[in-house]
Amino acid sequence: MAASARSYGVAAALLVALGLTACTSGDDTTAPTGPVVQLGAPGEENRTMSPEEAAGIEQPEHTDADIAFMQMMIVHHDQAITMTEWVDERTTDRDLRLMAERMRISQEDETEFMASWLRDRGTPLQGDHLGHAAGMMPGMLTEDQLAELEAATGEDFERLFLEYMIQHHSGALQMVADLRAAGGGMEISVGRFANDVEGDQGIEIARMQQMLAALGA
Repeated sequence: MAASARSYGVAAALLVALGLTACTSGDDTTAPTGPVVQLGAPGEENRTMSPEEAAGIEQPEHTDADIAFMQMMIVHHDQAITMTEWVDERTTDRDLRLMAERMRISQEDETEFMASWLRDRGTPLQGDHLGHAAGMMPGMLTEDQLAELEAATGEDFERLFLEYMIQHHSGALQMVADLRAAGGGMEISVGRFANDVEGDQGIEIARMQQMLAALGA
């Protein structure tokens, strides 16, 4: 097999292993569980790797792009959590309040995961770049937008919250795309988290768009 084909097979095996590895919050260096299928290079057949082969797969390490992504996403999540904390006092809409509560709980849990991930790798929770980059992160609300949202009530608040949270979530999806474009997200725990952000926030965007349409906005 040519070198390029071998590289393709190992990378593909890791991707399949990522999909089959049990979702745990423990040590991400644990060998994949369950069968691991090594995808064949173009023109070659797939094959199931033996447990010994699967255990010997060298899993990708984290990169500087992974670290920056986690550090920035903590700040990004923090703003979203602040937005959700304003909901109960500014609207009586049951669906919006339930959705905001789910968002808050989910993003607080994810923030704990990201902080733990950074600490486990001896990396500070905030990088030197964050002071400059916070206002430049995709989807982040400006100070004026935050002030406008905080001052609103009733239907005005509901409309602004949905519009701004869609903006915010769309920014998170862009951050995931930027991570991958920078070659990050290959470490199993980072890749799984990025996939979760992409899936969960994509679903929430669709739901918020429906709610916004119902408001006639």
